Amino acid sequence: MKKILLLFLTLILCCFSCSDDSLDIESSASNTSKLYFPPINSDEWQRLSIQELGWNSDNEQTLYNFLKEKNTKAFIVLKDGKIVIEEYFNGGLRTDNNPWYSAGKTLTAFTIGLAQQEGVLDINEPSSKYLGSGWANINTAQENLITIRNHLTMTTGLDYNVSNQNCIDTECLTYLNEPDNFWYYHNAAYTLLTDIVSGAVNQEYNSYFDSNLKNKIGMDGTWLSFGFTNIYYSSARSMARFGLLNLNNGTWEKNEILKDKNYFTEMTTTSQNLNQSYGYLWWLNGKNSFRAPAFETEFPGELIPNAPDDLIAGLGKNDQKLYIVPSQNLVIVRMGNDTGEALLGPSSFDNDLWEKINALIN
Repeated sequence: MKKILLLFLTLILCCFSCSDDSLDIESSASNTSKLYFPPINSDEWQRLSIQELGWNSDNEQTLYNFLKEKNTKAFIVLKDGKIVIEEYFNGGLRTDNNPWYSAGKTLTAFTIGLAQQEGVLDINEPSSKYLGSGWANINTAQENLITIRNHLTMTTGLDYNVSNQNCIDTECLTYLNEPDNFWYYHNAAYTLLTDIVSGAVNQEYNSYFDSNLKNKIGMDGTWLSFGFTNIYYSSARSMARFGLLNLNNGTWEKNEILKDKNYFTEMTTTSQNLNQSYGYLWWLNGKNSFRAPAFETEFPGELIPNAPDDLIAGLGKNDQKLYIVPSQNLVIVRMGNDTGEALLGPSSFDNDLWEKINALIN
């Protein structure tokens, strides 16, 4: 009898446990099922008002004053995919093409995932397979240790103590340490990913990007080269579109663009044990420590203490910002000129901006 009762209780507990799991899955599914996606070839975009959402409109103007004072040109907030705020300051227009700077690294990370799901590359392969031998001033054994994943995670081991960290000429790319042993924000190592994609798909990077990502979600804009660097320019709405795509885990409405969900998860979670706050070229909030561009130091604490813990971000020079907050179905875009902060990635501007955002939405 005791055994029967014990079995009965176990079954009940299992049912409750299964029920909880089901609720979590249903909750997650319902969170994204609410998302609205604007038409691809249209300026139409549905809106929600601050009043409809019950946000604190008394703090709206304070946010705008801060953004204007900090040389912002464009600022967009999406909730459930719909526009709640779309404001332009300091002469900025909706039609302006603004530079993403390093926030555009997230576009490249996504594009690498598309190439991998096609089977034309594997991020665990040596990058020399697509760059050719002699791409760096290192020996063959050292070349073979550097994988595409190392370029994605800023762990190539290439020497960043050079006069121009953007330089991708062979003589600029020298050995410092073995891959996976140190994290440093080395732009040259990132920039080579463009050539890796081109070598893998046997197509110009720009045209591959356009046909496989940009055109599928209705983005505008283009990649432009300045010296060694490739910078994406687009409207703020296009950055918001890309944010919405990632909020929905790589699917645009019913079009599953990045089908490789394992890659998407790896891209948007801690990718190595050297910088908890870095995925594949995405910045991650809510971790215990972070490393920042131009520093060798590990800093304790969260990347952006005032922001939600689950925030992921594309961060660029002059405080270009793409924030995605899955728990709140938020996408936030800031584009503009220098805010007075020196860092390429996280800065005190992020924390100050989130203080103003929180005062509005909470």
